[in-house]
Parts: sequence; structure tokens; C-alpha cells
Amino acid sequence: MLVVDDERMIAESIAVRLRAEGFSVDTAHDGPAAVTAARLMRPDLVVLDVMLPGFDGLEVCRRIQAERPVAVLMLTARDDENDLLVGLAVGADDYLTKPFSMRELAARVHVLLRRLERLAQVQPDPNQTPIVIGDLEINRAQRRVTRAGIEAHLTPTEFDLLVNLATRPRTVLPRERLLAEVWGWADASGTRTVDSHIKALRRKLGADLIRTVHGVGYALESA
Repeated sequence: MLVVDDERMIAESIAVRLRAEGFSVDTAHDGPAAVTAARLMRPDLVVLDVMLPGFDGLEVCRRIQAERPVAVLMLTARDDENDLLVGLAVGADDYLTKPFSMRELAARVHVLLRRLERLAQVQPDPNQTPIVIGDLEINRAQRRVTRAGIEAHLTPTEFDLLVNLATRPRTVLPRERLLAEVWGWADASGTRTVDSHIKALRRKLGADLIRTVHGVGYALESA
């Protein structure tokens, strides 16, 4: 794993905890060093702070994802929704807002790795019928999504969330259920992660596609 934070004490504290979890961990402390380390290490997962010297974590995420797909857990000191949405848009899988507990960070890391393992074990079925709802088409075998004939580029998490909603159209799915089925979390404290990914999907596919049922969850409507 690669831990990137310009505050060396924080980076080392995270690295110590992840090593105690049994992972091999390296650290970097600025944008250019992070990109170089990711290229050399080819990590399974990157814990990446948004605020970095050189260039920020969003640019780091964009560059390393352009070279090869990798799971990214972003850290931000700002609880700014726009920052979170941009992070998800450039390929981050999840985020934590500082301050956070090391226990929660370790739990998030394990969940992301379990999701990667599940995805690696799934063998695409070329005969699997695409999901078509109005002008929305989801090709699960190719993991491609189009709306009105225009392809939308989704992150793996966004794609899995969309499929989860699309297999039960017009059914209101609670945030906690989506969190458990897509992310594999039993802890309802992460439901804001669901909200942020829903907003990212709306930006890419249209605000009318997913309906919010306040206090409950979300439903995919007819496109």
C-alpha cells in the first residue's frame, strides 16, 4: 500500500497501523513523489490526502488512475461536498474526513480490498442481458453505461451502485442497505458515502434518474 500525506507524523501513524494489519506499506509526502512511488510500487491501494505540495491529491489520483486502475481512499481536512465529488469523479473509491480514527481507516481499507477481491473473482458473462430502463442501458458484461446513446464513464463503485439500483427499479433502497450491498459495510455511519456517490451519478447521468426519498434512501426511476 501507499500512504500519501504531507504531514509526516500522520503518514507514519497510518503506515504503522496498516503494517500492524499485515500490509506492506510505503509513504510519500508530495504530489510528484506520490505519482512516482505509485508507478514503481504498483500498490493495491492508495491512502491519499487531498492537500499536498507540488500538486494536490486530486491530480495525483487522476494521474495514477490514468496509468493503471487502483483503489484510492482519499483523506480530506475539509468537509466540502464539492471537493468530495471531484475526488470521486477522478477515480477515488471512498473518502474519510479528518480527524478520523485509525480503527475506522483500517476498516475502510479492508472493505475496499474485499471489494477488489470480489470483482477479481467475478467472471463476466458475455451472454448476460443488458439492463435497459428507458434511455439508460447498462452492459454488465462490459461494465459500460450509456444514456440516450452517450457513454458515461463511471468508477467501479459508481457502476456497482447503479446496477444495484437498476436491478430493482422504482424500489426505494435504504442507504444502509446500499452501503451493505455495494460497499460491504455494516456500519451505518458511512451513509454519507452513499449520498456522495449518488450525487456523482446524477452529475454523469442526469439529475432526474435517481429519486431521493428523504429519511429513507434512493430509487432509480424510468429514464
